[in-house]
Parts: sequence; C-alpha cells; structure tokens
Amino acid sequence: MILKKIELRNFRNYEYLSTRFYKGINIIYGDNAQGKTNLLESIYVLGITKSHRSFIDNSLIKNDSDKAFINGVINKGSLDINLEVTIENNKKSLKIDNSVIRKVSDYISNMNIIIFYPDDLELLKGSPLNRRKYFNLELSQLYSNYFIILNDYNKLLKMRNEYIKKLANNIQVDMSYFEILTSYLIDKAIILTKMRYKYIEKINAYCENIFKDIMNVDNFNIKYIPSLDIDIKDDEKSRNMLINFYKNKLNYDLKMFSTSFGPHKDDFEFLIGENNLKSYGSQGQQRLAVLCLKLSEIEIFKKYKESTPILLLDDVFSELSDDKKNNLLKYISKDIQTIITTTELSNLDNKLIKKSKLFKIESGKLIKVKEVKDNE
Repeated sequence: MILKKIELRNFRNYEYLSTRFYKGINIIYGDNAQGKTNLLESIYVLGITKSHRSFIDNSLIKNDSDKAFINGVINKGSLDINLEVTIENNKKSLKIDNSVIRKVSDYISNMNIIIFYPDDLELLKGSPLNRRKYFNLELSQLYSNYFIILNDYNKLLKMRNEYIKKLANNIQVDMSYFEILTSYLIDKAIILTKMRYKYIEKINAYCENIFKDIMNVDNFNIKYIPSLDIDIKDDEKSRNMLINFYKNKLNYDLKMFSTSFGPHKDDFEFLIGENNLKSYGSQGQQRLAVLCLKLSEIEIFKKYKESTPILLLDDVFSELSDDKKNNLLKYISKDIQTIITTTELSNLDNKLIKKSKLFKIESGKLIKVKEVKDNE
C-alpha cells in the first residue's frame, strides 16, 4: 500500500499543501513548530478518520477557517483509490472515489497506517483505557467486522447501564428485556474477547524476536488481561458461564451503577519475562517495547492482509543510540512506504538519507524537495 499524493486545505497550520510521496522512504525535516507533525497527522486522519493527538475534531481546522479538507490517493497493487475527509462543525464527511461513505466501518480499513510518535509511551505507561483504544483501532484496521461488533457492544453496554441505574434507584424495569440485553451483550463480548486473544497471539509471534534484535533482551511479550473468563474453543460453554457470572455480579453492578465486567474493562501488559515494563522497565525499554509492537503489526498486515501498511515515524531517531538506529533500520525496507519526521538530518544515517525523498517544511509551507530515483 502506498500513499501517492496528499492535498490539504486549512488543516492545522496549513492553508494549502499538495505533494506526492515516494513509494519508499520519505523524510520531512525542519525546525520545531513548523508543521512536520501536522503533516503526519493529516495522513493519519485521512486513513483513520480521527487524530492521534486530539479528541476535538475542530482543533484540526486552521484558525479563522470554517472547515478542513484532506484528500489523498492511495495505491493498492494496480488500483488507485481516492480518499477524502472534510471536517466542519465537529462533524466529518468521508468519501471514497467521490462517493459519500456513511459508516466509518466501511471507510477505515481502506488505508492501513502504523504510527510511532513521542507520546506513544503513554500506551505503556498510561491507563488501561489508552491500551484498549489502541488495540481496538488496530483490530479495526485489520478486521472491518471488529469495528462493527465493538460498536454493537458499546450500544448494548450503554442500554444495560441505563437499566442498572434504574434498578439501583428502585425504578421498575422489564427484567425479561434486561436479561435479553445481557444475553446480546455476552454474545458480542465473547467475539471481542476471542478476537483480542488471537490478535495478541499474532503479535507475540513476532515481537519477542524484534525486541531481542533491537535491544538484545530476551522474553519480551504482550499479555492480554481479559475481564471475562471464557473458553475460546467453546462459545456455548462460554455463554452459559457468562450468563451465570453476570447474574451473580448483578448486586455488585447495582452498587457501582454500571456493568463492571466485560471487554470495556480489559487490559494489556508489556512484559519481559514476568516483569511488567510499566513498573520495572527503563524508559528506553518502554519506548522500544511500543516500537516493537508496531513493527510486529507490519508483519501481521503483510501476512494476513497481504499488504504493507504505511509507516509513520514522528521524531523517533533523535532519542535512539546509533546501534539501535541501525537495528531499527533493518525493519524499514523499500517495500514499506515510510514517512519520517526529524528536526535535523544529522539524526539520520547518511545511507538512509541518500535513498529517501526529502521534504523541508517551514511555517506550514513546503519549501524544498529532493527527489529520489528508484534505482538509488
């Protein structure tokens, strides 16, 4: 998968920008606060429909403008696809090949993106909510039906929680319907839990070796901590177990005024052996653990979608030692389109620079481009 071209209007500090990207490595450089990260963010929004930096869509619109516009052309094999995102009044409109797309689930899996940026450390150090959001997004990119099932689960969860609040306040409700809601919730919970188990199993098939290669440390793995205990090989057994479980936990839910157990309470741990890196790892180990997770995801996309995602690296190299830079570069091959930001080209290896297309950004404007030939 390749992003061939992007066009921005009134996005962040860009009034207008239009440029083409190289199929290999692209380097965006310039001083801080010039728009390098904003350009990377626009690519992310084009593929994912939301920012990795802001929850407020209107913050993406340039000051004194009414709406922001992102248009891009991606290539999959012999097929070019035109994607478009418009943001206006905290609402987004989506188009594929000029056709309006009503459901995010029909849009989101068209352009696969993996991004690494400085605040990614919060994925490991932050709350379980951060980790659930991240893995939900990655699973949605890999499996379009995951996004649909997750949305269904969240709608059922909201309805069940409303009933629980009424019960807790001694308001009469239809208990038969409450049991039906719980039953539907359980069905979705089983599917989500199984998909998360399988995804982490796929991640662990790659991440240990990648971490060892870069850090020279053994036994790195990611552990899925589900809120519900299920039998991943027997849905009917799991269903019966969870029906009894939710019945037994109803009084507890009434005290908490919400559903206390389910995929919305799951967590994930980054481990070396049995030690949780959140508590025992150095910041360098933590940063590289997140990066290794994302490099593992490249391999998963290649194997299960038969396509390489677009890799975005926001100022990653400045904090790595030379040996770790070199180890990381082995995973950035020509068959993966990679877009890198840096303040100084001196942070990067000369061999990498020579085979890359260079973009210099100043004050939201593209002022210099160095092309690269395919045989370089």
